[in-house]
Amino acid sequence: MRSMIHNKMCWRRALLAGCVLLVVQLLCLEAVPISIDKTKVKEPEKTPEESPASVDTGLHYDRYLREVIDFLEKDQHFRQKLHNTDMEDIKQGKLAKELDFVSHHVRTKLDELKRQEVNRLRTLIKAKQDLEGGNDIAVDHQALLKQFEYLNHMNPHTFEVDDLDRLIKSATKDLENYDKERHEEFKRYEMMKEHDRREHLKTLDEEERKKEEEHYEEMRKKHADHPKVNHPGSENQLKEVWEEADGLDPEDFDPKTFFNLHDTNGDGFFDEQELEALFTKELEKIYDPTNEEDDMVEMEEERLRMREHVMNEVDSNKDRLVSLDEFLVATKKKEFLESDSWETLEQNQAYTDEEMREFEEHLAQQEHDLNQKAADLQKQRDELERQQEQLNAQKIELQQAVEHMERLKTQKVEPPPEVHVEGNVVPETHPLDNQLHLEQEAQPQDHQPAPQAHQDTSQEQHGQQNQDLSQQGLPQTPQHLPPAHQEPAQDLHNVP
Repeated sequence: MRSMIHNKMCWRRALLAGCVLLVVQLLCLEAVPISIDKTKVKEPEKTPEESPASVDTGLHYDRYLREVIDFLEKDQHFRQKLHNTDMEDIKQGKLAKELDFVSHHVRTKLDELKRQEVNRLRTLIKAKQDLEGGNDIAVDHQALLKQFEYLNHMNPHTFEVDDLDRLIKSATKDLENYDKERHEEFKRYEMMKEHDRREHLKTLDEEERKKEEEHYEEMRKKHADHPKVNHPGSENQLKEVWEEADGLDPEDFDPKTFFNLHDTNGDGFFDEQELEALFTKELEKIYDPTNEEDDMVEMEEERLRMREHVMNEVDSNKDRLVSLDEFLVATKKKEFLESDSWETLEQNQAYTDEEMREFEEHLAQQEHDLNQKAADLQKQRDELERQQEQLNAQKIELQQAVEHMERLKTQKVEPPPEVHVEGNVVPETHPLDNQLHLEQEAQPQDHQPAPQAHQDTSQEQHGQQNQDLSQQGLPQTPQHLPPAHQEPAQDLHNVP
């Protein structure tokens, strides 16, 4: 019913628009020309037509790529060569050789673009070096620029044929790998989502786990319950866009008109983004951002799958563009009339059980490595803390020693005074002198020999005493003094 009302309204709008157009044409044909003084009439300024907006390729040098292409297309000679050259010749570098024939203005602008891109890369390299803590390390820009294969880093000033050849080949290779990388990223996303769900179930008791499993199955069934999804690029799918998006009668479907309506930038090609826009109606049958069971990441993956399918079926020269001729040829194939529904993601799991097992093993290994690294870091921290404590203790001891030396300096301690004796210098006493003196005093008086004999004996004893003293390095007693003069000297040895 809604469809019938919508069709009637569309026909009324079309009929009204046709009547208005007919009236305007009749007025233009029958109106009498009036002479106008053009000197008094200000003609409206002509605004230059804006070139179609370029599409983001997803490459890290996307802006540089688009700016180079935009300026090359401003050169009439190069634009003609670009439209007349097939994709294989472009990949082989034949188009790059036409750079020598572009205008001087375009070459100058390309030189400027290359210098800006080289400066941008150098800034990125320096920023990365700063983040990694290498502020004091000299950066070898020439060596690091080698990783960017889409330009000739050895000549950072001018844009040459080699630069265009490198840019074309790098973009072609990177774009071919871009979809593959997106698929791998989505596969990791799905496996991580399943891994997190399993880990969450491990934290629940039996009753809560049962409820969670039931809720999960309910959401899966609810997500799978959607209207039929038409095969991307099929007649049914395009007619649905023709009717619901364009507001036209499906019975009046015309492939050429459809192509011109959806070639939004008017360049005569369907690029990847223009193709993906055609699948929005089909995707809205499956995904709703307000529903808990619908994952918008999965919706973008589904869009990518649809676009790849159409490109494989329609893009005959593999230039990642669909020309009008390629589109018209595809509408005449039997696959275009295919009425089977499209198998969505819930019918084609993104990963296998073996891939899931390997993924979880990889996560477990990563977790083990991180725990080991954390333990090693904790040991290093404990050791550093222990060394810091030792250094602090040594610092305290050193500080205490310095304070002690300072106190000694402030007290100014003086040495004890020396003892001075008036008169003759007191000779150094020796234990042997005291022993000899005591032995002489101990001898009895009545056993004394004759004076001469006593004198001889005394001389012999004195000579023996001097000999003993000389062997011990002690001062000798003079022999020429009589005994009366020697005794006071002996007594002086005992003076303290």
